[in-house]
Amino acid sequence: MRVGLTGGIGSGKSTVSARLAEHGAVVIDYDLLAREAVEPGTPALEQIAERFGAAVIAADGSLDRPALGSVVFTDDTARRDLEAITHPAIRELGLRREDEASDAGVVVHDHPLLAEMGMARQCDVVVVVDVPLEVQVERLVEQRRMSASDARARIAAQASREDRLAVADVVLDNAGSPEALEIAVDALWDDLAAR
Repeated sequence: MRVGLTGGIGSGKSTVSARLAEHGAVVIDYDLLAREAVEPGTPALEQIAERFGAAVIAADGSLDRPALGSVVFTDDTARRDLEAITHPAIRELGLRREDEASDAGVVVHDHPLLAEMGMARQCDVVVVVDVPLEVQVERLVEQRRMSASDARARIAAQASREDRLAVADVVLDNAGSPEALEIAVDALWDDLAAR
């Protein structure tokens, strides 16, 4: 079974993903794939350097993520250009990982951009981890040391909460306690395992 798992930045999606893995799901982590897609020597990194210049490439030849982030999170055109480079490469890596996990009962595509990349329709079940905007901002400020304005810019660069909820088959509300989320994930697993 192919499960799409998504949620906005700071929603707790990674916590849900880790719990599903504890239950036995094979998790394909798209944050890791996004890093792999732009490793030194990859076509995507070369295209990024061509589009955004040497200022986004670190001295060791790797992607300077903060430098690139300062450009793409304040310029919609630049962000769309970056997505046109990276999304196909990430999608291809995800398909390869899924082929490698073909014997697994439940394969979870842990993907922050599931809605944006149009991948929800390729999943048997789409799970959205949901929190109110102010909870996201608070978590990003407290846990990731972002300024409130940077947190809001990152949130605005992703699909809206409404867009994510529109593709959801299951919504996990993570505005409560960690224990409440764990109980909800365990119930989700029981439902997935019964299908």
